[in-house]
Amino acid sequence: MPKFSVNTERFDPYHNFKFKIKWDGQYVAGLSKCSALKKTTEVTTWYESGDQSVPRKIPGKTTYDAITLSAGVTHDTAFEAWANLVNNYQGEAAMSLKHFRKDLIIEVCNLQGTTVLAYNAHRCWVSEYQAIPELDASGNAVMIQTIKLEHEGWERDAAVGEPTEK
Repeated sequence: MPKFSVNTERFDPYHNFKFKIKWDGQYVAGLSKCSALKKTTEVTTWYESGDQSVPRKIPGKTTYDAITLSAGVTHDTAFEAWANLVNNYQGEAAMSLKHFRKDLIIEVCNLQGTTVLAYNAHRCWVSEYQAIPELDASGNAVMIQTIKLEHEGWERDAAVGEPTEK
């Protein structure tokens, strides 16, 4: 079976450096990194009463790893504004119970910039926010800010398929 159904002569997999993240209907500017989408299902072992020599295994609870987004520090306040909806210096009264969760779309693009894969992460919220990294007067690094997003699962967007271009 070919690895690509439309472009059957294609062999190489997609690259991991062309991606876009969208929330609230807008793309997030300046992203440099997105952590892996990962879920883990616990294994529950049990023994049948007539055959205790071989354990049976059944699926247990499934957990989804947090998603971490990184971007260069600029004057864009998207990360900070979302983090402040969950918890900020003004205390619990300033928390937005209505808007602190967002659905997130992760789009993977081919080298031509066409979206080839998309995943929807559901009910995300910021559990950790780093406004600026450690500062070092003798360094030469780019300042990176990060948010860690907890969520209630993700799924592939089946409407996004393999492009017809070669």
